[in-house]
Amino acid sequence: MGFFVIGFDKVESFPLNDLPARTKFTVVIPFRNEAENLEALLLSFSNLNYPKTHYEIILVNDDSTDTSIDVIESFLKKQKSPLKNVSIIDNYRQSNSPKKDAITLAINNANYDWIITTDADCILPSYWLDSFDEKIQTSNTVAIVGPVNLITTSSFLNRFQTLEILALQGVTLGSFGIKFPFMCNGANFCYKKSVFKDCNGFEGNTNIASGDDLFLLEKIHKQYKARVHYLKSEKAIVHTKGESNLNSLIQQRLRWASKTSNYSNWYSKITGLIVLLGNLSFNIIFVMLLLNAINIRIAMALLVIKISIDFLLLFKSARFFKQEHQLSAFIFSSLLYPIFNIYVATLSFFKPYKWKGRIFKK
Repeated sequence: MGFFVIGFDKVESFPLNDLPARTKFTVVIPFRNEAENLEALLLSFSNLNYPKTHYEIILVNDDSTDTSIDVIESFLKKQKSPLKNVSIIDNYRQSNSPKKDAITLAINNANYDWIITTDADCILPSYWLDSFDEKIQTSNTVAIVGPVNLITTSSFLNRFQTLEILALQGVTLGSFGIKFPFMCNGANFCYKKSVFKDCNGFEGNTNIASGDDLFLLEKIHKQYKARVHYLKSEKAIVHTKGESNLNSLIQQRLRWASKTSNYSNWYSKITGLIVLLGNLSFNIIFVMLLLNAINIRIAMALLVIKISIDFLLLFKSARFFKQEHQLSAFIFSSLLYPIFNIYVATLSFFKPYKWKGRIFKK
């Protein structure tokens, strides 16, 4: 965690310089039963500063059973300045991973070489594509990982998730700073179509339902090394919805846990193991305290060390995302998170997870 703290500051902030738009993007959005979210997403597209002639949107319908299509068509019809080059295609299932199938299908139908993926429950900032365009123009890059944060509410569950996302973003940034990037989020991920093809896309990972972002990042970084970048820009932050209840949060975390055993990057495996053991140790110390098997001063010292290191990285991340107010829930979340983490990790060995109305096994 100390290495990630150091790495966080090594990634330089990327200011916009108002360069004329040059890059043309294909924005890929797989969706399934997202009727309640699609209008907000499309509205954020309408508010983009980027020239509409320089991007296309491919929405891939993954067998939706709600009114998602109607929402899209209705929105496009009522716009005074309609979005251009918006297409809706039906997903073609070829593997155990519907989302990877959807992204692959969209890329095969893309008109432009730069692909950027996001999710249907996201809100895009107005200078989103400008930020990626200027990064592409000013660096020798083939793939760019963008920042992601949650749409915040006042509930504790949302604060708990926000702190976790901020921690994950801190680790993501820090890993780029120490030249061992192994995390990203498909809600804000950009890469060249030619690079996707060179890496054989998702081949080798299609048996796993999730992981369209992490496994692809592993492949690209292995082949292109220093040409993979993180876009540390406030103008590029994509906001996504958190889970609305505890059960859906557990299902999401089970989905995340299902792919960890398939990582090929040794650094990500070591990091995951250290985090797991750290949280397990916390639970063991708590039990030992209850049994009077450990001195309370030693237990408190270990707890302070863990929380202090976690806080340092989290504070840096919260400051970048301007979410310092979320730190008010840090202490209670820090006590709760190790229990939640070990519970999900244990559950992942025995229980399948539910995603978009489908059941998937590990």
